[in-house]
Amino acid sequence: MSEQLDEEGAGSMNGRVTGPGKSAAILDIFTRHVAEKGYDGTSFSDIARELGISQGLIVHHYGTKARLLEALHVSYMRRRVDEAERIVAAFSTPPEQLAGLLHAAMLYQVHDRNRTVAFQREVARLGQEEEDSEGRKLRRYYIGILRGVLEAGIASGDFHPVDTSIRSLLIFGAAQWAWTWFEPGGRNSAEQVGAELVDLTLGSLLQSRASLPRLRDPEGHLIATVINIITA
Repeated sequence: MSEQLDEEGAGSMNGRVTGPGKSAAILDIFTRHVAEKGYDGTSFSDIARELGISQGLIVHHYGTKARLLEALHVSYMRRRVDEAERIVAAFSTPPEQLAGLLHAAMLYQVHDRNRTVAFQREVARLGQEEEDSEGRKLRRYYIGILRGVLEAGIASGDFHPVDTSIRSLLIFGAAQWAWTWFEPGGRNSAEQVGAELVDLTLGSLLQSRASLPRLRDPEGHLIATVINIITA
């Protein structure tokens, strides 16, 4: 699926983007404003002023603020789907794959912070989109990756049998509130918090916990591989 994902986002999908560089700049500034002030606190006038352009040019590229949020949603989830597929491909066992996805969920708080915080601040609003919207399709696809890893782990005997539908939603949802309490440069690093998330999640799933110290290691090979993938 990731091969079909266009980097331009919803603006190009709706035929409004005629200048890729300018449209990307608009989306970047919008994303930072949403991360800092939320959707309701973000205005076209502030974006236009910062970029030194007219509000009409923003409308030309994206139409409405809602469509700009849709572009943010699509752009963010395309990146996450692509990286999730590469993380799963990089590891040979379901416990490693799930640990990699969990580490990545916290690392995004540092390595893609503006997009991550903007997405997480507005995830409830994004959940109101139409079922067949691109953003919701991508979110379902990402959760499907999680569910596939869980099902593979159960089939291999690595994981206890669980309701994979509920568990995959819980895993996805658990990361969505990190923006409210995680501080880059704070007492605990993203790597350390990710290690705790791995311990909490895999600790309840693994039939044998012998591999858990390696999977959770905030300085280990597994997390180094994940960092290389998400920063490539």
